[in-house]
Amino acid sequence: MPIIDIHIHIQPLEMFKPSARALMQHGRRDYETVVKYSSDPRAFLQFLDQADIERAGLINYVSPDVIGFTPGVNDWIANYCKTDPSRLLAFGSVHPYYVTDAGAEVDRLASLGIRGLKVHPSHQLFAPNAYRDGNLGSLAAMYERAQAHQMPVMIHTGTSVFPGARNLYAQPMLADDVAVDYPNLVIILAHGGRPLWMNEAFFLVRRHPNMYLDISGIPPQKLLEYFPRIEDIADKVLFGTDWPGPGVPGIRGNIEKFRALPISGAAQQKILYDNSARIFPSR
Repeated sequence: MPIIDIHIHIQPLEMFKPSARALMQHGRRDYETVVKYSSDPRAFLQFLDQADIERAGLINYVSPDVIGFTPGVNDWIANYCKTDPSRLLAFGSVHPYYVTDAGAEVDRLASLGIRGLKVHPSHQLFAPNAYRDGNLGSLAAMYERAQAHQMPVMIHTGTSVFPGARNLYAQPMLADDVAVDYPNLVIILAHGGRPLWMNEAFFLVRRHPNMYLDISGIPPQKLLEYFPRIEDIADKVLFGTDWPGPGVPGIRGNIEKFRALPISGAAQQKILYDNSARIFPSR
């Protein structure tokens, strides 16, 4: 069965703030390989081959305040994925506080080959629906242009332990407005609201035809504890690992543990491959 891991962090490690880098390194005996893959896309493609991953979503976002990523992260990941754009799906970011024209920046990222946008409320320090009070119109412009480009938007939901993260902004229900206001925009709730708001995420995915969730960052052995009715939304769930994020030991181990779950083969096929392949068709 082919597999798409829609949530892997290949990032410009030199941009990390020291405190964020320390958390990434904590407990990782393979950090040097992370460094290698971040600088060598061909070596990373070989790593994907070893893990039986056909395609991977490479998640990047602008977060100067919490993580250290500047707007230059977009050009970095676009250039990285040029090595094999059929397998490496670049996710970029438009931070409304760090761009003068958010809509034009979405257009620029689309021209670079960016396949999706990442909104990380707890690291970017705004709610995903902050445009609703009229004070962050540039966020609305970002969503409007992403919808026009048919560019999915992934919104981080669930807690973060990085220093400076503001977890109040990461509640899934805050994305409800986005799905209502932009009904033709594909929205992916990263991490399914874990470990506090899974019921919110489940409700939203069932409510909105344009909303999905990925299961990255959830230990596979806890997946059915978090989402006991996951087969009810099997058409709306995307497989992801969040590797090499804190607490994620490896990709292959996650796949094996997922496959061992008492989930039907048809549902596993949809989650591991079909849903992501539909949202991100080959080019």
